[in-house]
Amino acid sequence: MIGINVHYITETDSSNNYAAKQLLTKRLPEGSVFIAYSQIDGRGQASNKWESEPNKNLTFSIIVYPEFLEISRQFELSKTISLGVSDFLKELTDKVAIKWPNDIYLGNRKVAGILIENSIRVNKISTCIVGIGLNINQQVFVSDAPNPVSLSQVTGKVYDLEDSLDRLCLKIDARYMRLMGGAFREIDEDYAGILYQLGIWAPYSDENGDFDGRILGVDQIGRLRIETRSGKVNKYQFKEVAFL
Repeated sequence: MIGINVHYITETDSSNNYAAKQLLTKRLPEGSVFIAYSQIDGRGQASNKWESEPNKNLTFSIIVYPEFLEISRQFELSKTISLGVSDFLKELTDKVAIKWPNDIYLGNRKVAGILIENSIRVNKISTCIVGIGLNINQQVFVSDAPNPVSLSQVTGKVYDLEDSLDRLCLKIDARYMRLMGGAFREIDEDYAGILYQLGIWAPYSDENGDFDGRILGVDQIGRLRIETRSGKVNKYQFKEVAFL
């Protein structure tokens, strides 16, 4: 389903913005993909920007209608997409991890970001735009992003973008089908098992200051669970804790 209908865009500010405008006039087939050769104002989580050199990476958005998913389970969709991207990368390299909530890392460097924008209707997710930026062939990063990396930098290979998109969509589609089938336990376990810094004592910072902690996983609504040295387990929403 995902990737059957692909729309190629020469240039846009953001593929998510472009997809949202298309949805204003018609209901698109589920799984429709809008891919931008050049994205000049890509958006990440919160107010973050996404740097992408034209014709070097994959910057695209997927339309899905997860009306089967209760709002209380909406983070399952974030897990699902993150796992799909990770599945694609694991076939090409190692040390793939998901940095909570949905950044994809190779080792200690960020290779992909995901931005999910939901529309809610009558306690259901009626429409979802999934924006994905995946660094494929870019060799030089000029923004102030702290730790970007591309797949090509890690492996030393150059990849065909169209083939990469096809393979990536297949991986995401397979995970989405599992979500539609109610495989929540499988998704939860796979996501927890690939979390960046899972079970490793590391420095963090929250509203109370810096502390040592180790990630235990996430709860049902997607809050990150971190145990402190004292044995207390804290739960954090997005932006409430920082990795140091």
